Amino acid sequence: MNLPRFRAIAWDIDGTLVDSEPLHHEALLAAGRNWDVDLSDLPDQAFRGIHVGDVWKLLTPRLPVGIVEADWHEAINAHYVGHYERLVAIPEAVATMHALAKLGVRQVCVSNSARRVVDANLKALGIEGIIEFSLSFDDVTVGKPDPEPYLAACRRLGLAPAKVVAVEDSRSGVTSARSAGLHVVGYLPSGGDFGEVDFATDRLSTVLELFRPV
Repeated sequence: MNLPRFRAIAWDIDGTLVDSEPLHHEALLAAGRNWDVDLSDLPDQAFRGIHVGDVWKLLTPRLPVGIVEADWHEAINAHYVGHYERLVAIPEAVATMHALAKLGVRQVCVSNSARRVVDANLKALGIEGIIEFSLSFDDVTVGKPDPEPYLAACRRLGLAPAKVVAVEDSRSGVTSARSAGLHVVGYLPSGGDFGEVDFATDRLSTVLELFRPV
């Protein structure tokens, strides 16, 4: 019996493992209210897969002069972390991770969110004991869509990128993983386009087949 082609899996978190977009959107609106800015016209998926730093740049024209970017980020993250218990796991996410753990597959998380948000997500999912480590935006010099986050994960795993599967739900994440040389699974149950992937699926449990012995 041959060994599986892949040795590890690198999970995106927001939108892939946890349904976090509603809380991210709520946190954004709450931050706006701190400075009397009404952002309620924004669609709830307006900034899917976009780092909060880029969201800041996009929204700056709508914000009062004098707001400090660090304070803006802190307001968003504080609201999110303060309400993390409302987060809900994506269907099949936790069960699939447990199944992979039983197969001996190494698992990590690679996120574009701040460390505080990543830790809140992991706590909400209860997967701290399953993954080897997580990488947040605070752990790299540049985030997705740059390949650095996934290259850093592979270095820490001690594996060639071609031996690692990335599971992503956004174009920026797919671009990052693809550029780093990982085998990319695109997860988007609601349909849409996230660029070139090795295969697309609407069920996370399908990744198990990538780790079955041949």
